[in-house]
Amino acid sequence: MDKPMSVYAADAPRVLRDFLTYISTIRGKSAKTAHEYYLDLRLFFRVLKRNKDMVPADMPIEQIPIEDIDVSFLQGVTLSDAYDYLEYMSGERPTQQNSTESGYGLSSTSRARKVSSIRAFFRYVCDKQHLLETNPMAGLESPKVRHALPAYLSTEDSLRLLQSVEGEYRERDYCILTLFLNCGMRVSELVGLNLQDFQGDTVRVTGKGNKQRTVYLNEACAAALAAYLPTRLKPHDKDKNALFVSRNRNRINVQTVKWLVKKYLGQAGLDTQKYSAHKLRHTAATLMYQNGVDIRTLQSILGHTSVDTTMIYTHIEDQSIREAAHKNPLASVRPPDNDEPDSDEN
Repeated sequence: MDKPMSVYAADAPRVLRDFLTYISTIRGKSAKTAHEYYLDLRLFFRVLKRNKDMVPADMPIEQIPIEDIDVSFLQGVTLSDAYDYLEYMSGERPTQQNSTESGYGLSSTSRARKVSSIRAFFRYVCDKQHLLETNPMAGLESPKVRHALPAYLSTEDSLRLLQSVEGEYRERDYCILTLFLNCGMRVSELVGLNLQDFQGDTVRVTGKGNKQRTVYLNEACAAALAAYLPTRLKPHDKDKNALFVSRNRNRINVQTVKWLVKKYLGQAGLDTQKYSAHKLRHTAATLMYQNGVDIRTLQSILGHTSVDTTMIYTHIEDQSIREAAHKNPLASVRPPDNDEPDSDEN
């Protein structure tokens, strides 16, 4: 369960606490997301204070206080400060904070997230609170992020996975895999399902930021649920509404589901390093897109805020088409060399 935001931000200055409250209550971000913003901005302020010689040079970065950050400090922040911060992140920042063998320099993905936090904070300060006349981060660009295409199971591999389910809880586990492969749920969304979320051929899914969406169930999902529900263990009272129940009669948790998926992937002879519970979400999305579901509909099914996130599946299709071209048996045929002498005939 998420901790209260005030516990995470106990040392935050007022302007940062107000921002975290804004993104939680107005923007609807989860406590986890608010905590990530807090960590990103705390480090940003710490690095700025060190670079501006506001603390002793030998003070560890993690010990630099930020309670004194106020409007006058923010008025002195420039775009160059942000670039200096990103230079620190890409070169000096340990990749593993508590390891003596850590490498240095965060990935472009991590740095891009921190840039997003900085820009969101300064937009709030300027546009919502009007504490600054101009936004010093208006021109701050995100590092270029190379998006790897997500791994996914083929239709044949998906069938092998379903056929691998066995054991005392096979109806439950089969139903879990079926919902993953047909509905494209996140692991957290699946474990959070309650009995009352199901109405007819629909299920109400609660996603990131407690945003809810309706997903339609096909025949495979209906059949899997019909087989599972009579076998569902009676849970303890605190989890009486949980759809999926563990052998301890509690709501099944994320780690258990991840372990179950890995187990059945192994039993199906599939690569347990390459595939995971989250890859089953990618599998559902990819198979739907490859079989004619348009990108906007897919965005709604997956619960993506931006269609740009969903567009990754168009690249998968492009790659499949490219691979198909190379698999043509005539793909390696080359024109013959023209070694024949020219004819004397006109």
